[in-house]
Amino acid sequence: MKTMTQSASSSLPAPAGGAVRLSIRNMVCPRCLRVVQRELEKAGLVVDGVALGAANVRMADGGAVREDVVRSALQAYGFALVEDPRDQLVEQVKAVVVELIHYTPTELQPFHTYSHFISERVGRAYAYLSHQFSVREGLTLEKYIIRQKVERAKELLSYQDAKVAEVAARLGYSSAAHLTNQFRQVTGMSPSAFQALGPGSAGRLGLETLS
Repeated sequence: MKTMTQSASSSLPAPAGGAVRLSIRNMVCPRCLRVVQRELEKAGLVVDGVALGAANVRMADGGAVREDVVRSALQAYGFALVEDPRDQLVEQVKAVVVELIHYTPTELQPFHTYSHFISERVGRAYAYLSHQFSVREGLTLEKYIIRQKVERAKELLSYQDAKVAEVAARLGYSSAAHLTNQFRQVTGMSPSAFQALGPGSAGRLGLETLS
């Protein structure tokens, strides 16, 4: 019987009272938080806190948190436990980027200081995080950020009255042309062409696939 060890995350307070920090892959939206908490609690765990990519849990009887219990609770909904510390670091970076681009209000977006923001949230130098991300994912962190911004642009463009220039400004692009260039590089089409596909286009991807 294997028990859980600690992982790191800056989105939750430090585990206390016998709790451990879980690093969880594929948590990409507010609904994911609710599902993960519900399934862990159904498995008999006490959830002290949950955030994108992480949860603080403990056993109600004070015993050690068992890996097999956690894995069984998560796998039915496509979530996965991350144990390698380097992979945990990458998942933490992903969670910060997703939260920043998809769920942070425009007025609070640090558009020109993403690297500083990510470094501060994760607590490691950006150069180190970028290197580890590239090694583990086969994709640079900068390209991952661009892919997330393009996916957010797709979501905004799904509203048919949205203007490309407005979407570009909302995502911190210097111009509509800048957004169009990155959008075309990622998708092979312009934002206007994507928008012309209409609501319900199959062009949007699940956030967990963007690696």
